[in-house]
Amino acid sequence: MSKFDPYTHLNIVHNPVDDTLTRLVSLPTTDANPNPSPGDPVASKDLTLNSETKTWVRIFRPSKLPSNDNTVARLPIIIYFHHGGWLLLSAADSSVHSNCSFITSQVPAILVSVNYRLAPEARLPAQYDDAMEAIHWVKKQGLDAGGEQWIRDYGDLSRCYLYGCGCGGNIVFFSALKAYEMKLDLEPMQISGIIMNQPMFGGIQRTKSELKFATDQLLPLPVLDLMWDLALPKSTDRNHRYCSPALDAGRYKEMIQRLGRCLVIGFGGDPMVDRQQEFVTMLVSQGIRVDARFDNLGFHNIDFVDQRRAAEVLDIVKEFII
Repeated sequence: MSKFDPYTHLNIVHNPVDDTLTRLVSLPTTDANPNPSPGDPVASKDLTLNSETKTWVRIFRPSKLPSNDNTVARLPIIIYFHHGGWLLLSAADSSVHSNCSFITSQVPAILVSVNYRLAPEARLPAQYDDAMEAIHWVKKQGLDAGGEQWIRDYGDLSRCYLYGCGCGGNIVFFSALKAYEMKLDLEPMQISGIIMNQPMFGGIQRTKSELKFATDQLLPLPVLDLMWDLALPKSTDRNHRYCSPALDAGRYKEMIQRLGRCLVIGFGGDPMVDRQQEFVTMLVSQGIRVDARFDNLGFHNIDFVDQRRAAEVLDIVKEFII
């Protein structure tokens, strides 16, 4: 694939002078809808997270809230991080919005979709910092009498879950570690579990699955390499711990051992599946309770294009949460 151009594949142009991207494709977006029509299962609204970094969140709640003895039942809170290989997509993109709506209505849950900064305009660990800010923001809203109503009145701070897809799966792992590293007090908020759907990991030494699927239609190897080149801190390579945590697990062994329950979902046709399984092995070796669900059939992001697979993934997530 020496002549393959990953920039053309992604429809992006890198501007090396200021390390920015020109994204040439405008993907369909969906507006938030705080006042849904009768029959719409989910309501949503956008709120600012940090005006300086221009980050924001899209909150979802079921239109019909479950109740017990005429009292609204509190719902688990899911803090969600979208896919996009660090470089693309937002919480407003239609595929992300639809997936969040589906999760919200079916679990049911209060879901906070985080529109974190993209690379290379903001390189790692900026995305982990955005995640930590979102986690603290959720805690504040739940405890503040003047906080965001959907979280304050309907969310259960004792049942919070971090859920990430693709690079979002990487974000939830490292943001959880970051919380322990910084010894941040989240009480009474509790992270009850970490959900990593096809998490994005890499490394310099090629795995069997990377070589087998080197010409994958969605994520050929040059594209994966480019995503990491544009996301990792400058002057580092794919053996950096952000990309390849299993190589440097000893460095943060104590923090890993403090992680709660983890769910890892993967598909056999994903070039990164060997990385994901290696990651699971690393977690288990540190005594972490891991529910690993790997399907031999399927490719990366199949659950975003196949409704049947999306339903299967949701069933796994619901079982983990409930």
